[in-house]
Amino acid sequence: MTGWSVPGMPEPGRCLVMGVVNVTPDSFSDGGRWFDPDIAIRHGLDLVAEGADIVDVGGESTRPGAARVSLEEELRRIEPVIRALSAEGVPVSVDTMRAEVAEVAVAAGARLVNDVSGGLADPDMPRVVAATGVPYVVMHWRGHSRDMDSRALYHDVVTEVAEELRKRVDSVLAVGVGEEQIILDPGLGFSKQAKHNWAVLAGIDTLNRLGRPLVIGASRKRFLGRLLADAEGTPRPFERSDDATLAVTALAARAGAWCVRVHKVGPNADAVRVAGAWLAAERGDAGANADRREPDEGRR
Repeated sequence: MTGWSVPGMPEPGRCLVMGVVNVTPDSFSDGGRWFDPDIAIRHGLDLVAEGADIVDVGGESTRPGAARVSLEEELRRIEPVIRALSAEGVPVSVDTMRAEVAEVAVAAGARLVNDVSGGLADPDMPRVVAATGVPYVVMHWRGHSRDMDSRALYHDVVTEVAEELRKRVDSVLAVGVGEEQIILDPGLGFSKQAKHNWAVLAGIDTLNRLGRPLVIGASRKRFLGRLLADAEGTPRPFERSDDATLAVTALAARAGAWCVRVHKVGPNADAVRVAGAWLAAERGDAGANADRREPDEGRR
């Protein structure tokens, strides 16, 4: 929904675009490209220039099978990047499962904590989030990357994801996190097979009824590559699934997602604006997102 007001976050009246900066050597789609802090900072600024509303900085890969890094290494990777981007006025989120990392990141200027474990990996995380007062993305999660695929067992995935997210919301509220801080993410690709991801996307209306802003992170996920497999059944490479990501972005924004998390920002920024104009037209406000500088060109 475009009407959500989240403390410290932009309010452009449309679905937000969160650009990804993986300061890692082993992330699934771009591991190593932004591992150098100076390169990561430049990339973050480039994403803003392309239309990112938020830049999500992470120092630990959560791809299937990924090993965890130490606390010290995670901090070494992300702190200078967050500090530099924040100094440039960029709305930065920190992608971490560790409370201590979140605390340092917020002190360095991060305005949002994006926790793929929803507080399950580190029980101290909700307490830290409550103390900082920053928005908190609570994602649906059933376990760490090393064995998350084995946990993809559901009878009714949409109902179960919604219920498990509801329980996590209750848990973080109980330790002092404000309701206005909470953002939800259904965790596409985390303990979910392709069929589960599609069902979750089709069930956005159900997830919206949880009453909190919703982040959708489909960008370059395996289920898109498998959908677009070649005649021999070889999945399309991650970096060649950006067009499919655009389709998900437009549909998710149209369905009321608060934010989409993407690797390639420019085209996705266009897609959310198209979805915003569509929604405005449905509300009878067709001119709200239109460019009034010249008339429609029609056909030539």
